Amino acid sequence: MFDISIKTQSVRRRLPFVLSALVLTGLTGCSLLTGSKKGPITPKIAPPETLYNNGIDALRTRRYELAAAEFETLQQNYPYSGYIPNSQLMEGYSYYLKGKYPEAVQQLNRFISLHPTSTDSAYAYYLRSLCFYEQIADVQRDQQGTAEAMDALEEVVTRFPQSKYARDAQLKIDLCRDHLAGKEMLVGRYYQRERNYEGAINRYQRVVQDFQTTNHVPEALERMVEVYLDLGLTDQARKSAIVLGYNYPGSQWYHYAYNKLKSYHLIDGKLPPPGKAVTTPAKPDLLKAQASDTRDERMAAPAAMQQPATATPAAGSSTPAASTQPAPAPAAATKK
Repeated sequence: MFDISIKTQSVRRRLPFVLSALVLTGLTGCSLLTGSKKGPITPKIAPPETLYNNGIDALRTRRYELAAAEFETLQQNYPYSGYIPNSQLMEGYSYYLKGKYPEAVQQLNRFISLHPTSTDSAYAYYLRSLCFYEQIADVQRDQQGTAEAMDALEEVVTRFPQSKYARDAQLKIDLCRDHLAGKEMLVGRYYQRERNYEGAINRYQRVVQDFQTTNHVPEALERMVEVYLDLGLTDQARKSAIVLGYNYPGSQWYHYAYNKLKSYHLIDGKLPPPGKAVTTPAKPDLLKAQASDTRDERMAAPAAMQQPATATPAAGSSTPAASTQPAPAPAAATKK
């Protein structure tokens, strides 16, 4: 009797655990039979056409960050899609419009390396050069960015001389040269004030030799007259004035140089009066000879977005005219 009660109690203790196990087994079996077990849900990515058109719409409404994100999503999720070349180019364009020039350059370099024979290659090179051009610093600061912009612009002219972008690139090259010449003049004037005449002459001569097409040449020649007179080098001062008078007879800087020489009693028959046109211009090698004597050492765009970029230098300015309009959109800026 005692043994039976003990066994009965033991069975009763184990019964809840047995029932629990049966319940769990039944539930698991049911789920396996019904197939109700679900894994993690993967978000659905829009088709490439939708992503591309979303990016174009975002561009047209000036939501540039969203546009870049749409094009990047397309590239990451559909690497073999036919929209990849256009999306790469348009992502670079989006970054450019947003003012994120380093990101734009990186994306455009990627496009150029992957699609060298694309019909949009000329535009990609041009847009990349604009990214450098927009970052040109004031003449008070380092001009490494100006040199990079010139190299990129010259590459456009060299590679695509007959393209619609070459003319604008050449205009910006001239503005970059004027900017670099302005930097040389700034440093030259500083040296002159500090009586570092050798340094000043070297800077002015570089403007005369390397930036002959800029509007800083007349001032550089007049400054050379001043420095040579301060040094007592009257022959070199007269020679600089002659070059200035023959090439820029109506320039205010020639008036200054002529009056300085006159005060030193250095006027001779070789020096034309200010404002008098000279029928025989100075020989091309006269500038080189004079310097060596004393040298001590937004185009292809859809109708809705097409706005050709223009740049007009400001009168008397040594700073490239900043683009007031965005670069023309690439031909890819159309909805598919």
